[in-house]
Amino acid sequence: MPWARRMTVETKRWLNEDEFVDALAMCQIIPGPNIVNFSVALGARFQGLPGAVAAVTGLLAAPMFIVVCMSIVLEQVADNPRVIDALHGMAAVAAALVIAMSVKVTLPLVRRRDWLGMALACAAFVAVALLQLPMVPSLLVLAPIAIGLERWRR
Repeated sequence: MPWARRMTVETKRWLNEDEFVDALAMCQIIPGPNIVNFSVALGARFQGLPGAVAAVTGLLAAPMFIVVCMSIVLEQVADNPRVIDALHGMAAVAAALVIAMSVKVTLPLVRRRDWLGMALACAAFVAVALLQLPMVPSLLVLAPIAIGLERWRR
């Protein structure tokens, strides 16, 4: 997702920061991997159904081939301590990428001084990450609150 944000917002400029955050929020509510949902939404936005199909195919075809090949190789070397250490290192990198993405997605709220948006984001984080409440029920409670508060604010 950090790479998708960089490409769609910073490099290609297909979306601005607010459009990206809105699309990402929608894609996180829909079941399935966020990046796949995002590719469907982006492809459909620009080219309809053919764009959505092309986006998902482009997103998944090469990585799926690479993962299958890597799993064949990993099966042969899975007991090697260096390989295990390398995989632990990749897990740390993945965690850092998620944190970096969270910061970049939060910046538009900070720039706009959207205290309500930041409070709701913090509430969602506390509910799901700290209290370990299920995500769907948490969103079913927080989404109507967010919509109602936004309407009231306007």
